[in-house]
Order: sequence, then C-alpha cells, then structure tokens
Amino acid sequence: MVVSVPAVPPTAGTLRYPAGALVILTGLPGAGKSTLLRRLYGLDGTEDVPVAVGGVTVIDSAQSRAWWGGRPAWAPKPVRTALVFATHVWRIRRALRAGQAVVAHNRGCGPLVLRAFAWLAGRSGAAFHLLLLDATAEAALAGQRARGRVVPAWTFAAHRRRWAALVTRARSGLHAPAAGAHVLDRAAADLLVSIDFDGAAP
Repeated sequence: MVVSVPAVPPTAGTLRYPAGALVILTGLPGAGKSTLLRRLYGLDGTEDVPVAVGGVTVIDSAQSRAWWGGRPAWAPKPVRTALVFATHVWRIRRALRAGQAVVAHNRGCGPLVLRAFAWLAGRSGAAFHLLLLDATAEAALAGQRARGRVVPAWTFAAHRRRWAALVTRARSGLHAPAAGAHVLDRAAADLLVSIDFDGAAP
C-alpha cells in the first residue's frame, strides 16, 4: 500500500517520519542537497564517514568520495565513481540493519536506483521515503559552479529528464516504490529546521 506523506507547511519548519525510516534526499546535481544536510545537522563538509546526530545517521555521498580520496589512482573515473557509490549504498545498508533512522543524500533518481533503496529498506523492515529538493536547472548549474564540480552536459541532461518525471509523479501523489514523497522548493528548504523520526504514522 502506498501512503502519502501529508504536506507540512514550510512555516512549521519540521518534517516527520516513522522511527527507523530511510529518507533519501534527492535532486539535481547542485540543487543544494549537501548544503541542506550541513545546515540541518551541523556538518562542515570534511566528513568521510556517516555522522550520527540526535539518533539520526546522516549519510552524504560526499563522505564516501572523501573516504576514497580519488583512489585507486590507477583506475579510470567510472571505476572510482562505482566504488564511491557502492560504499555509499553499503553504509546506508549497514545503518538500516542496525535499526537506525537514516537521512541520505543521493543525486541519482532513476527507477532502478529508487527500487534498490526500497529493497534495502524493506529488507531491514524500514519505511522508505523520498525528500525531493526541487531547484531550477539554472540554480543547479550555479550550485555546481559554486562547488567547483560541474557535471558533463549530457549527464546533466539525463538527470533533468529523470528528475522531471520523478517530480511530476510525486506531485501527482505517485510515490512508488517509496511509501511517500515530499517536494520542497528552495524557499521551503530554507525554512526547514528539522527532520524528526518520532514514530508518527506518515
């Protein structure tokens, strides 16, 4: 059964999820996902392992990237990217199996990736929810330039196509394979002050 997460007015400043849930924060590259996590959880961007804050494990893909640090140097970039992603997913799986609530950054939003996260959550008996940070393509490109890491044009175009489809479905109330989805624009994200896992029904 697919259950919708009720809209939380941005002025409330809080999003609530069931205890032990997996919340995947996704959006276009450069949309501000890592920036949001850093603000909410006091991260400084230098972490190379997941961070536990107030009973929540915060897992940013940048942590796995920092852990590998461009190693192995002999491997081509696609191989290093695959290693980073595998490490990121393994860390999410480990936290879920330990019964921890997880907020994780992931820029990929294709159907196969989302089904994989739903499977991971289901194996651990956790609810799987999406938190979508909706930024314009122009804002996302500006974010990429600000961080000094711009994705190739063809890669960004593919992200935009998948993102447009995902946001359209979410706004229509179609969240599968997630139990629910919440869309935040940049203004609403700026008003968000906490993500709580209090056991409340979504």
